[in-house]
Order: sequence, then structure tokens, then C-alpha cells
Amino acid sequence: MGHDHQQRISGHSVGPSHPPGAVDDRIDPLELYASGIDASDYVERIAPLLRAALPRVGDLLDVGAGGGQLGAALRDPGAAWTAIEPAPVMQTRLQALVPPPVLVPVPWREADLPAGFADTVLAANMAGPLTEAVPFLARCRAWARRDVVWLVPAQNGPRGLCLAGCLPRGWHGEDETPGVDIVLRHLPGADHPPIVARVDWTFRAIVPSVPGIATYLADRLGWEAGDPRRPALSNHLAAQAEPVPGGHRLSVPRSSALLVWRTLS
Repeated sequence: MGHDHQQRISGHSVGPSHPPGAVDDRIDPLELYASGIDASDYVERIAPLLRAALPRVGDLLDVGAGGGQLGAALRDPGAAWTAIEPAPVMQTRLQALVPPPVLVPVPWREADLPAGFADTVLAANMAGPLTEAVPFLARCRAWARRDVVWLVPAQNGPRGLCLAGCLPRGWHGEDETPGVDIVLRHLPGADHPPIVARVDWTFRAIVPSVPGIATYLADRLGWEAGDPRRPALSNHLAAQAEPVPGGHRLSVPRSSALLVWRTLS
């Protein structure tokens, strides 16, 4: 959520150079995350839970929409779909969807949308709930005519550096407190959501080179070129990697908490 991602398919990918779930040798952290979502069971596991929690989605505002995987699966055909997404790599993904959402290419704080803009406001796997829960919830409620939905990390494990979950805690060094605990700790009791559910899923990234992704992770962790952990990290990942078409698959167990507020009964 530092997050390597703003946030989120089945069947949707961008660019002819990337098969679903794959990343090239020059790794962009947002693309790594988005391509991992393509190859994971994230939408398959979460979309049914969301549909069960929402009687009707209606006009959808997808805040921090990422690659649009979840929004595309959740949207009602014929209803409006608007995506707030400041990252250019994710904007490219969103514009490649058929049909694409209406794009608001700015951070959520800069989005100049009127009150009551959408029936449902969705914020999945983005930093706002974890870093600015109170003002972010106020903004989401102002935009929503009916429902506000957040998906936040719920695993006891890292939630920042993409693929940190493949590493021991001594290497990734992240706080492993479940994100949902942080969110609820920062919201006043009166603002706690009436609907809370949890779903487990698996993040899967297909990488062309295990040594390449090991170098990327070591660089992101700030390890010096001669750090003896570098070859150890490569060996550690190689022991987990599964050979698949296009490279090797690395998998990380994840959990998400679904938080739903009703603004209109």
C-alpha cells in the first residue's frame, strides 16, 4: 500500500508484449503487481463476495482502480464506471479495457467530483484506507449515493513490497500487522463498518527470470551489490518458483477484508 501498488482479472491485460501474469526484464513495481493480479485468483475469490454484499452496484466509482480488474468484474452493464487512477502504467491498462472506464487521472485528494457522484464507491488495495482512513472515508461517503466498499489487506504478513511475502521477515523488514487492524484502529468506533468479511486468495506473479526478480527485490530492499544475502535470496526464490509457460510462478497467500458502509437503505 510504502505500497508497490495503488492497488488490482480475469481476461484483461494490457499491451501485446505481456502475456497475462508475466513481467519483462525491466520491472515496473506497479506493472509487477497488476500482472500478478492477472495471474492470481483475486477477482475469482473476491467478486462473488462483493456481489453478495451489494444488492446493486449501479454507477461505480473505482478509487485507485489500478488495472481495473475488479471494477471490470463488478460493474453493472449499462451503468457508469469511473476510475480514479494517477499512475500512467495503470491508466494505460484501464484505457485498454473494453469498454474502458471514464478515467480521472489524478490522486483521490485531487479528484474534483460532485457529492453523490456514484451509487457505489469502491477502494480496493490502495493506500488511502491505511494512511488516511478518516479523511478518505469522508471523501468516499460524500461521493457515494448508496454504498462505500473498501478492500484492505487482512493477512498477518507484509503488505508493501510486491513479493515480500516470499521472503522471511528478517529480509523484508515490514510491519506484519494485518492492514484491517490498522484501518479500524484509526477510525472512530462510530465509523466502523456494519459489514465486515474476510476472504483468502493467492497472489501469483509469473517472472521470466528468478535471478532477475531476486535482483529487483534486493535492489528495492536497498541491499548493497556485494551483500551475501543476494545469492541467498535468489536461491530462496528458486526453491519456491514453479516452472510455467513464460517463466516461473511465485505465489504468496493473501487475505483481504471487505468493509461495507451503507449510506442509503
